[in-house]
Amino acid sequence: MTDLAIRARRAAFNRAIAEGDATAIAPILARDCVMVTGTDSAVIAGRTAQVKVWQREFAAGKAGPAARLIYVRTPGSITLSPVEPIALEQGAWQGGTAQADGTISAPVASGLYTAKWRETGGEWVIEAEIFITLG
Repeated sequence: MTDLAIRARRAAFNRAIAEGDATAIAPILARDCVMVTGTDSAVIAGRTAQVKVWQREFAAGKAGPAARLIYVRTPGSITLSPVEPIALEQGAWQGGTAQADGTISAPVASGLYTAKWRETGGEWVIEAEIFITLG
């Protein structure tokens, strides 16, 4: 196992957010995944619920990508378990106005995150994510 597969899946997740593609996010999430948001600690449980949240977020930007915020997660470290097909990703996140190239102009929010991944069926999927807003 290497962390390159997880980094590639994280890059695909970031790309899906930048492109407003909730369909591309779904296969990166485990069926029973859980996300705890950074500011209000809302718990979003399950792939279906998370995809719906992203669909609503993307619909807010129908006037174009610059009309909505995008979020980028940047992995700092990925720790692979030596005994199970699981890994822990830790990194920083930013949210800001989308630029045409998919980057963020001036971040309006930022913080740290942790994600638990599991390899299943030859693919890494996110089982849990927790965020903290620091800025």
